[in-house]
Parts: sequence; structure tokens; C-alpha cells
Amino acid sequence: MEKKTFVGTVSEIKQYLFKFDKNIKYDITIDKHRNKRSLNANNYAWELITNIANQLRLSKEEVYLQILKDYGQREYICMLSNVNPSRISKYYEELGIIKQNGKTFKSYMFYVGTSHYNSKEMSIFIDGLVQEAKNLGIETLEDKKIKELIKEMENYE
Repeated sequence: MEKKTFVGTVSEIKQYLFKFDKNIKYDITIDKHRNKRSLNANNYAWELITNIANQLRLSKEEVYLQILKDYGQREYICMLSNVNPSRISKYYEELGIIKQNGKTFKSYMFYVGTSHYNSKEMSIFIDGLVQEAKNLGIETLEDKKIKELIKEMENYE
């Protein structure tokens, strides 16, 4: 059976379920609905990253990581030293080593990728990108248009 997605209120979901065969078992997952982030804002972010990378003669990945560090969301995590942090994320830095109760731990700062951002976090990221681009003399959208992109993103939350 093909996987189906249905978006609706509790009442609408109840009505939808009546359409299913009552003699078959189903696996159902229910999540709070969130609209997807604006593709325009995401595309604009990557356009700026590309322009900055070209100007600095760096890869887009290098610029993305630097902008994540400067304007992104982060988590501090401490784990046993034998755990490979790259299995969790490719965006991290080792901060130090801690020994406690005969065990060795390493502390890390993990940078959260933008695909996990809410609209507020993404708007901060884009604001940082715009500032970096302007500092390099890279043309950006008018402030009014940027505010519209950010406003559009906030409507997707």
C-alpha cells in the first residue's frame, strides 16, 4: 500500500479514517502540521552564499559553515571520547577534553543546519548573510524586499 499524507484538524482526520478498510491494520503517525519554509527565502540564502563564495574564492560549503558559526543555531554537547561526532553532524568543533570518574569525554559545539530552523532562526541567518554580502560589496535585494521574504517565512510557521 502506498504511503498517504493527510493534513487536517482532529475532526477532519476522524472523517478521513472512516474511508479505510476496517479489517486491515495500519501504522499511523500524527505530527503537528507546520507549513514548509518559503522556497524563495531558502533560494535567496543559497544565492547569497554562492555570491560570497565566488567573491572570496571559497566553496559554498565553507561559506555556509562560517555563516552557521557566525549567525546560526548551536548546541553544546559532551560525549564519551570514543564516539565519532561526524556520525551525528558534519558541522561541529571540538572544544575540549574532560576526565571524570575514570572516563574521558570530549565537548563539542554542534552547528544546527538550516533545514532544522524555524522561520525566526532562518530570518536571523538570512539577515547575517545579507550583512556579510553588503560588507563585501555584493548587491543584495532592497531592504523592503528582504523584509517581505522574512515576513513570508514567518507566515509559514
